[in-house]
Amino acid sequence: MKIAFVGKGGSGKTTLSSLFVRHLGAAGLPVLAVDADINQHLGVALGLTDAKAAAIPPLGAHLGLIKNYLRGDNPRIGSADEMVKTTPPGRGSRLLRLDEDNPVYDACRRPVGSCCSGMRIMATGPFQEGDLGVACYHSKVGAVELMLNHLVDDAGEYVVVDMTAGSDAFASGLFTRFDMTFLVAEPTRKGVSVYRQYRDYARDWDISLAVVGNKVQGPDDLEFLREHVGADLLTWTGQSEFVREVEKGRTPGFELLEADNRAALERMREAADATYERRDWARYTAQMVEFHVKNAHSWANSKTGVDLTTQVDPDFVLGPAALAGQV
Repeated sequence: MKIAFVGKGGSGKTTLSSLFVRHLGAAGLPVLAVDADINQHLGVALGLTDAKAAAIPPLGAHLGLIKNYLRGDNPRIGSADEMVKTTPPGRGSRLLRLDEDNPVYDACRRPVGSCCSGMRIMATGPFQEGDLGVACYHSKVGAVELMLNHLVDDAGEYVVVDMTAGSDAFASGLFTRFDMTFLVAEPTRKGVSVYRQYRDYARDWDISLAVVGNKVQGPDDLEFLREHVGADLLTWTGQSEFVREVEKGRTPGFELLEADNRAALERMREAADATYERRDWARYTAQMVEFHVKNAHSWANSKTGVDLTTQVDPDFVLGPAALAGQV
């Protein structure tokens, strides 16, 4: 299952995504957390020290390795330099499984904590000095999009991506790569404004969107969310002493998380799991191809000097069957 957390800046998006990752890890489930926010805080929220979080190898620094590995011997891709963030896999490409060892994971994936062996993290990396004024953040998350385009995940496996704040994710095709998008919303006018943007953008792309209310302090807050979000409100969380301890740099056991908040996380897991039955690999692949063709015509052909639309393998559908053919 591929799951995104989005929301207004300061809504608690990173906190909720870290709690959800811990909830999955505590159940013994394999989970890969991906920090794709401009402000890289997910590692610390998961209990890593500042030094260990900063030491997570940035995906952007290993983009050459990622491209060369995923390219495999796909005859439609002349070189790694001809791969862009939207490049779709085809026959000959190397596909990824969540729970495996490969050179990309060896270089960029790191374990999180000692309590849950199935929890791992990857990070896009923060802006570097050389990026300032000359690069947009989408150059960082491109590695995430490329990897998700080549990932064949299964039920009971989870990729949880902490996205950048606001509706910025719609500037690329990354928003279509998820089975479930959780939008974290505070019970405020600003909190629900991002929801409206996501709802309107997602409508035409068959995106599964659920709202998680955060910082809900009483019936009035809950009624406000129901009024502005309606049936998209899945669940909500309230104040948490556990979270306050974590934010102070302490490491309380996850079993100390309040029962109401744990119940909300389980409801989110149930909702995410339910989307697996609706997974359509052919539609997923078609969306991938559509965004690749758009990007090719918009900027990628001129940048690479190659017609990247020829990378599309018309007979290829990402999914278990393609993975079986790779073995």
